[in-house]
Amino acid sequence: MSLTALFNDKTVFSLEVFPPKKDSPKEAILPTLQQLQSINPDFISVTLGAGGSDHYTGTVSIADLIQNQLNIPAVAHVPGLYQTESQVLNLLDHLSEINVKNILALRGDKIPGKEPVGVFNHANELVSFVHKNRPDFSIASACYPDCHAEANGFVDDIAHLKEKVDAGADHLISQLFFDNQSFYDFKEKTEIAGINVPIEAGIMPCTNKKQIERITQITGVPLPKKFSAILDRYQDSKQAMKDAGIAFAVDQIIDLVSEGVDGIHLYTMNHADIAERIWDATKSVFEAANQKKTEKASNH
Repeated sequence: MSLTALFNDKTVFSLEVFPPKKDSPKEAILPTLQQLQSINPDFISVTLGAGGSDHYTGTVSIADLIQNQLNIPAVAHVPGLYQTESQVLNLLDHLSEINVKNILALRGDKIPGKEPVGVFNHANELVSFVHKNRPDFSIASACYPDCHAEANGFVDDIAHLKEKVDAGADHLISQLFFDNQSFYDFKEKTEIAGINVPIEAGIMPCTNKKQIERITQITGVPLPKKFSAILDRYQDSKQAMKDAGIAFAVDQIIDLVSEGVDGIHLYTMNHADIAERIWDATKSVFEAANQKKTEKASNH
């Protein structure tokens, strides 16, 4: 089933996890997944290692656990930069064998000192290739409320996003952001550009100073004054920083759901306890929003 259909009926709540390190057994993540299962998310996405196809066995194994053992729809990340056409098709065929038909098609991060394969230098090329060669797959893709770090401004970035959607991406998941106004402004730009697929807001609860510094350095996502104040005040207290980071994410989610967001995609960093706390604090908001959607649909 295409996950895109879900957005017609409800405000979607989904999660992202990453496979255990290469030398760890896939079962190492099972307790985390079982804890996340209690949330009953609409789907769980699984990242793929930066090295390309030689790293995808972990992703396929975890997707298999999610899809077939936990009975939660799995979405496998498929970055194209370091994969050939045949490697991508091979990965998709492996996913088909375990009944995983939803992917997140990405260009993928550049690896210093490693030359890209040259077939999929942009995500839209990968989306187009999958859409043409494996049309039974549902394709999600990424978007950037604070603008992609390599784009020449928002006009350029939105134009590339439109290319991805026109190539066959049927829903979008945003990079994390800390200022909801960035997301609302971005959403307005997509509507003006005629991008009319569901857009999930990517939220990452930041619960320690090192994590925040690393994320802002990698992504270039700005920290709003409100979050900087939390960091300044609580960075020396592990528990206070954790609680404040969770509270900030909860606040973001409640505001987004109240404003009618299509869905929330929570970057769990494999911390099931944090994901659980966030869900416990927001599930009534999702339920109320979904109730309203149901009533609206029945009145039509």
